[in-house]
Amino acid sequence: MSAGAAPRPSGSPWQWLYGSAHRWRRRWFRDRRSRLPRPVISVGNLHWGGSGKTPLTAALAARLVADGYRVAILSRGYGRRDRQVRVVSTGEGPLLGPGLAGDEPVLLAGEVPGAAVVVAPDRALAGRHAMERLDPPPDVFLLDDGFSHLRLARDLDLLVLPVEDPLGGGRLWPGGRLREPLAATAHADAIVLMGGSTEAAAELAALLREHGFRGPGFGCDRAFGPPRRVTGEPLEPGVRVFLVSAVARPGVFEAAVRKLDVEIRGALVFPDHHAYPEASLRQIAAAVEGSSAETVLTTAKDRVKLLGRLDLPLAELPLRAAPGPGFWEWLGDTLAELAPR
Repeated sequence: MSAGAAPRPSGSPWQWLYGSAHRWRRRWFRDRRSRLPRPVISVGNLHWGGSGKTPLTAALAARLVADGYRVAILSRGYGRRDRQVRVVSTGEGPLLGPGLAGDEPVLLAGEVPGAAVVVAPDRALAGRHAMERLDPPPDVFLLDDGFSHLRLARDLDLLVLPVEDPLGGGRLWPGGRLREPLAATAHADAIVLMGGSTEAAAELAALLREHGFRGPGFGCDRAFGPPRRVTGEPLEPGVRVFLVSAVARPGVFEAAVRKLDVEIRGALVFPDHHAYPEASLRQIAAAVEGSSAETVLTTAKDRVKLLGRLDLPLAELPLRAAPGPGFWEWLGDTLAELAPR
């Protein structure tokens, strides 16, 4: 991230109107939010598309479980087929597939043993369901993709910003990449710069002061790989791979693969959260057949949707988030104030 002043919002009428609507929405929900009987930690972003919030949610859940907390992850389950409350996991792996649960909840259920996962459009309802149905009930809730989900009160708001595009150009959709104005950072307790250093995160936090942000900034490494087959074995060096992805930032995935000892024979990129209908599966099979690739290499999020549906060897490139110095100490101290143990 380069130094300099944070971009100021555009003066266009649309940008002003959209920003005003977001401010009104936050004010409207301020006294109407539901509250759960356990602390709620939200992980979210300002951008349309990926910022690394799901890997950070997984890292948080794993750390809290290791520290002895009973964790329940609450998610909308984007792209799933119904709107019912669903228990995706009680802590022992996925109970449902992505069609009923959504791709990211299934991924989280498999990545974090010991953490429950519950999905519903209304995350407050999902949390109450978790309190009633999980035995023992959770000690803490993690709200995945929760920054703009204002129906549920949260005790801690973590805002994840990608190092490639931390400020989203300073413009709201449709003229920019922000889903809320930069002034919304005033509601975050901390920012996490995904893929950025501690120094860059501190610089970003300082830039956001003029928009009302008052919390600390933390860097967070993105740790890829090593690539592995879905059966668990490491992917062999020099293997010919065909890349398939349906994520918000496919370029990050491809750049990581190019650093590996594999031979890329082609790639297909689908829209984020693509459900891979039969037509897409046929498209992949035809492309791979014409490329002489030996294996399809995909992301962890795409693996949960392709596993068992693609009649081709399948491998994934895992992605882990590793927050930098000071983050875990800050989180532990803050959580101890919320829920003395």
